[in-house]
Amino acid sequence: MMKKILVLGGAHIDRRGRISGETAPGASNPGTWFEEPGGGGFNAARNLARLGFHVTMISPRGGDPFGEMVGEAADFAGIDDRPFVFLDRKTPSYTAIIEKTGDLVIALADMDLYRFFVPRRLSIRWVREAFAAHDCILVDANLPEETITAIVAKAHSLDKPVVAIAISPAKVVRLKPSIKDIEYLFLNEAEATALVGQQPQDAAGWAPLLKAIGIRSAVVTRGQRELVAIREGCVATLQPPVADAVADVTGAGDSLAAGTLAALITGLPLEEAVRYGAAAAALTVQSRHAVNENLTADGLNEALALVPVARILH
Repeated sequence: MMKKILVLGGAHIDRRGRISGETAPGASNPGTWFEEPGGGGFNAARNLARLGFHVTMISPRGGDPFGEMVGEAADFAGIDDRPFVFLDRKTPSYTAIIEKTGDLVIALADMDLYRFFVPRRLSIRWVREAFAAHDCILVDANLPEETITAIVAKAHSLDKPVVAIAISPAKVVRLKPSIKDIEYLFLNEAEATALVGQQPQDAAGWAPLLKAIGIRSAVVTRGQRELVAIREGCVATLQPPVADAVADVTGAGDSLAAGTLAALITGLPLEEAVRYGAAAAALTVQSRHAVNENLTADGLNEALALVPVARILH
């Protein structure tokens, strides 16, 4: 039976400016402009839908053309789209400047609308029915802290596993009050540092720091260096494959979360499932889009051949 995943989080507009030459801070840089629907939860939802899962997305949206763009992208990906539409407000946006190498220079997140996704909206009948009907809940830290806490508590009361995406160093702290009831957390090294208040000397050092604040299982990405997968006393590292050509790194972490979750749902342990996540991320950075529109389950299995076996540290 097809597994059902309920996603609550960011679904907005991504604007990305790519610098054509060497980056000159404090000056005008020639480049190109690109705009598409995005958001951590939405990117992960589209990846999961392309991998064959039934995905329902709940997110605030403005009553503007950008909101319509997000809705069209959800329909195109095969997502059951259930937005809260605020007709008099604008859809949130994320604006990034990217170097010609694909690396992020700086970004600005205009996410004010997400504060209107308050906990009481979870008591709406169709939202309660959605929680009951799905096998897994995926939440991202774009939502307010109190709403995330309510989502995790509701899922926990229904015995539904919760997976979380950190989004940014500024937002990951919103997960703290509910961190002990989150089954899997996906974050990068900067976000992990913001969460625990320090950075270890090596990859293995993340396990005790994250465990100390109540995290059960996590994947910490570290750019092109080995990522760290932690679950219940097991710590593993994995060297992500190097893509032949990096078009854009936007969405790589979201696709890693989606690919890993897809494998976890089939019953694979985290240290093996994260290989699928690394393969999904490698496919994503080869596309100029935040979600590789050519992603399929078969294509992911083929890309898996380029991902090494995780190294178990202990």
